[in-house]
Amino acid sequence: MLYGLFLIFCLYLPFQIALNPAKGVDLASGRVFILILALLWLISGLKKRRIFIPAKIQTWLILSFLFISGFSLFWASNLDWGLRKLLFLLSIFPVYFVVSGILYPSPYKGEGAYGRILKYVVWGAGLAGAVGIVQFLLQFIIGLDPTAALWRNYVTPLFLGSNFSRTVLEYPSWLVNIGGTNYLRAFGTFPDPHMFSFYLGLTLPLAIGLYYACKKNSYLIFSMIILLADLLTFSRGAYLGLVAGLIFMALYFMINKKLSAKIILAGFMLAILASVLIILSPIGQRLVSSFNAEEGSNKGRFENWTQAIEIIKNNPQGIGIGNYSYEIEPSADYRKPIYAHNLYLDIAAETGIINSVILILILIFTTRSFVIKAKDNIIYLGGAISLVIYSTHSIFDTSLYSVQVLPLILIIIALGASDNYTLNHDRR
Repeated sequence: MLYGLFLIFCLYLPFQIALNPAKGVDLASGRVFILILALLWLISGLKKRRIFIPAKIQTWLILSFLFISGFSLFWASNLDWGLRKLLFLLSIFPVYFVVSGILYPSPYKGEGAYGRILKYVVWGAGLAGAVGIVQFLLQFIIGLDPTAALWRNYVTPLFLGSNFSRTVLEYPSWLVNIGGTNYLRAFGTFPDPHMFSFYLGLTLPLAIGLYYACKKNSYLIFSMIILLADLLTFSRGAYLGLVAGLIFMALYFMINKKLSAKIILAGFMLAILASVLIILSPIGQRLVSSFNAEEGSNKGRFENWTQAIEIIKNNPQGIGIGNYSYEIEPSADYRKPIYAHNLYLDIAAETGIINSVILILILIFTTRSFVIKAKDNIIYLGGAISLVIYSTHSIFDTSLYSVQVLPLILIIIALGASDNYTLNHDRR
């Protein structure tokens, strides 16, 4: 039962319908789903008289991250905000232990749980990507304003909740101006294009890996959908993440001599051709603007980074989880999106430099684990590339409190930490 429900969760993850248990309260249904999965995992462990917790460095680093995050409440000026953020993390992080429990002990070991989890994650991402593409194309059919109104009045409240959707609309990042023309960016069922691009960037290498392993055209189609939707978010952080992922993949193949020199040269020439075509498009113009220090949003991001670094200098132990926006603007509303636009700086500012280092170590050790497994089967390289894309994108944005992205990154970390190398799909 736990296994089957978790697979449904992987498919449902990008489509979390918001619950309103009380007036003024928005609750992502995915958090309730995780709670149910965690209880089933706990009950299953109690029945077997053994609650499985993987003795992996990722486990100890994750527990340390949560402990330090909780301990940072002692420095918090606004304890209420800090407790809310901590409870959010505690409601999401059990995903890591659920996945670890599914992958390691019987009855799942040797039955292809790893490959099946990847399949359901990719299916969900492919469907979410298709929704984002349709949403983007609608502006050219019914118009930009009618499309935005459709999402504003019907889609966003359904998936975000009435209160959160109002906050999103107060600080919109839905539009992008390229060459003097406004475009409605792809974001689908997500609150903004940035979180959508995080999710798509994480799943793209997994989809390509499945295609390579299974040779099924459906995974190639999903890969193309996910890539196109990611490009249509017009997120420069996402673009740079994809570039980093391509560089990492090329270096891996060159170092491990997995491809011949002719294939590498052909791939290099194809990459040049694709780059020229992209640069001539609005997507390319958006990517090129990433390197313009005078561009408005770039200047704003540099200012945010400088502000965060100053806070870290004065408070190396952190100012308390959930208190960054309060430190910058004490009169701000809890949901007002004030953050450093850099995951590592955000964590260092709120919960301390040590905690930021712990996060980096989690990403490094898990990437290393995937690379080691890739020696036996190249499909595992997808997990490593996913983390490279995520780590690079995180230099420009923060996804720590995303109800879609955080569970996904924890699933990937658990897959990387697992000793289960089985890929064959089971018959369940």
